[in-house]
Amino acid sequence: MQVAKANQLIEKLLAYGEKNNLLVEWDKIAARNEIRDILEIKEAPAEALDSESELELADNPQPILDGLLDFAVAKSLINDNLTERDLLDTRIMGALTPRQSEIAKRFYETAEEVDVKAAAEQYYNFAQKSNYIRLKRTSKNLNWKAESDYGQIEITINLSKPEKDPAEIARAKAEPQSNYPKCYLCLENVGYAGSLNHPARQNHRVIPLKLQNEDWFLQYSPYVYYNEHCIVFHREHKPMNINKNTFAVLMDFLDQIPHYFIGSNADLPLVGGSILNHDHFQGGRHIFPMEEAESVAYYEHPTFMDIEISRLKWPLSVIRLRSAERGELINLADKILQNWREYTDHGLKIKAYSKEEGKKTAHNTVTPIARKRKYGSEEQAEQYELDLVLRNNRCSEEYPYGIFHPHQKLHHIKKENIGLIEVMGRAILPGRLKKELNLIAEYLSAKLSLEELKAAEGMAKHLEWVEELESTYGNELQFEQAEKILEKETAKKFSQVLERAGVFKNDIVGVKGFERFLKSIGIKRLEDGNSEL
Repeated sequence: MQVAKANQLIEKLLAYGEKNNLLVEWDKIAARNEIRDILEIKEAPAEALDSESELELADNPQPILDGLLDFAVAKSLINDNLTERDLLDTRIMGALTPRQSEIAKRFYETAEEVDVKAAAEQYYNFAQKSNYIRLKRTSKNLNWKAESDYGQIEITINLSKPEKDPAEIARAKAEPQSNYPKCYLCLENVGYAGSLNHPARQNHRVIPLKLQNEDWFLQYSPYVYYNEHCIVFHREHKPMNINKNTFAVLMDFLDQIPHYFIGSNADLPLVGGSILNHDHFQGGRHIFPMEEAESVAYYEHPTFMDIEISRLKWPLSVIRLRSAERGELINLADKILQNWREYTDHGLKIKAYSKEEGKKTAHNTVTPIARKRKYGSEEQAEQYELDLVLRNNRCSEEYPYGIFHPHQKLHHIKKENIGLIEVMGRAILPGRLKKELNLIAEYLSAKLSLEELKAAEGMAKHLEWVEELESTYGNELQFEQAEKILEKETAKKFSQVLERAGVFKNDIVGVKGFERFLKSIGIKRLEDGNSEL
């Protein structure tokens, strides 16, 4: 690519930045010089663009960046692979990105002058326009909803993380390991240049929050699995630890950003998220299926009479607490947590602790999710609602991946941890399923023979499921009909995945076990005429 063309692309990128409030006219000279330095361009820059039609093209920076990356490859500044292209285009976008203090100032000024909802929308828009959230990738995800025994279930097939080629993986392994930043969540990621092992973050900015008189920070997830998918992380790199203070922090967050929900992954391996070494929460502006789940039984505690306590109709074991008074809600939540930490029911394979070589290992924890909701008339004040999902991470010889974890028969759909997002009713499924479900649809619509299906890569794990599907629906469907059936049946499998993660099953034995636990805390069922379930 000629230097003149690269200079033109730089001008387009600057026009994009101005149009999307990343910089103003007087910032362009410095940004232009920085990008030219990054690309090692010595020739004089192009004249500024004045064509409105050219400016209209700049709604997403990626096509412009791709042209500049091709120029860098041609100049041998980078190798032509995903990792190095991502590192360089993030560095380029960093030249357009306002300083950390400016983004935080904008957020709080908008919150004061308009409201916090407008401030969050503005910040979310910035995260997209700065290319921190790569919309060109996240838009590739497949999303659908399907009915289940528990209401609608949401399914996402994650196609936003492109696979690296073997050569990239080998180079990343060979690169010296750094302990800076300590993880992907640390504050030190703001402005970080990245490496072959760590994404660049020159376009990353965060919003400071004060929660329980401690420093926390708000950011958006670059993978946006749902609307305004945010992460709230602690200033210190310290492990996840769910305790009474956790519930207070959740309530503080809701008082500051009441239109978001916020929740925490469990703080133990297998039932927690992928990052347990840095205390953090996830939240956002999305109504998950669990939020709309029906309460099937109501309870009371003599010390907490102003708190509505209910059990949800949900595949996992969920206690819902609702009150206008946050202090008492925190106290009851802590009482439930502390009792659950110590609770054992051998008949249901629930053990609070195990010992190996004299070392005591804890197994019980919770996944907490909090939100503010209005009930009844419009005049009624919002109430705090806190869902406590009971979790246990024990393994056994029979179930080496976890007793309360999707069992091997379901691994063809989901074998990874059941984290916060899945708990709330949204499956995040691996990208391989796009191709695999398509092949199954082809078989069910007679476009593919059984021999061809068996021979296809990765399909052996699905064959038992395919046999079940064929016995129910046959294999002479219309292709579109087969696709719709697979959407429904995938959601059904995911419901089964969640049921396996429930510590008290949704049968008479499980419900009686659940109520034994509640009684151990002093929580008694109200006589409401409901069935045993």
